[in-house]
Amino acid sequence: MRIIATLLEPTHGEAYVCDHSVHTAPKEIRRLVGYMPDFFGVYDDMTVVEYLEFFAAAYRIKGQQRKNRVDEMLDIVDLDFKRDAFANTLSRGQTQRLGLARTLLHDPQVLLLDEPLSGLDPRARIEMRNLLRKLGEMGKTIIVSSHILPELADVCNKVGIIDRGELKQNAKVTEVIRMVREHTVLVVTPHRPDDMQRVIDLLAGHDKVQDCERGDASVRVVLKSDVEDYSDLPKLLIDNDILLRGFNEEELDLESAFMALTKGTSTRM
Repeated sequence: MRIIATLLEPTHGEAYVCDHSVHTAPKEIRRLVGYMPDFFGVYDDMTVVEYLEFFAAAYRIKGQQRKNRVDEMLDIVDLDFKRDAFANTLSRGQTQRLGLARTLLHDPQVLLLDEPLSGLDPRARIEMRNLLRKLGEMGKTIIVSSHILPELADVCNKVGIIDRGELKQNAKVTEVIRMVREHTVLVVTPHRPDDMQRVIDLLAGHDKVQDCERGDASVRVVLKSDVEDYSDLPKLLIDNDILLRGFNEEELDLESAFMALTKGTSTRM
């Protein structure tokens, strides 16, 4: 991320941002990139609006345009109600949003966010996730580094896994999860608990089913590896007078996929 932000010279290889090389066009890249580190300082004697105006001036945004840009950023990150508060009095979540507002001042095309959800309480994490989605809808390219994998799956449409300096995977979240799943697993929940055994009896011998496992309120059905279409299975149950409360695929989370692809070694996404 520091290489892409032109803060670190690569020892070898090449990297491009919007068709600009980090070797030959660092100034052009800096105009296109907004970088927010995990932790950053705020000036104790500045209010929120003064803090943003200071950095807007550093970006050479002048006069009424500067005021309008600061007001726009405060509105985007929902901090207008704190505009006159001192920056060092903000909560962790509010400080993160202030940092994001600062990062957006020069209207970058690419955002590099290092652990933007780290240390936030549940409400602040939800607010930050919604804000990242909003920025994505505005056409921004957002690169997020994080160890909170469930949060990544909820925000990102693509994920890259780096293990010991090597890029192991770079694909859509659903594709990464699919890579480590050998069998589709169904969770079947009958409306009547007494029908649990009947579900097992009907499905266990089916030519698409490899195994059935009874749980507290549902049956876990493992399909054979080559099965993609299982639309006939719920029909089979319904035709045998079994009412269904739920019939869905068991979700494999990104954390499990990460552990499988890196074989449990410590790394980042």
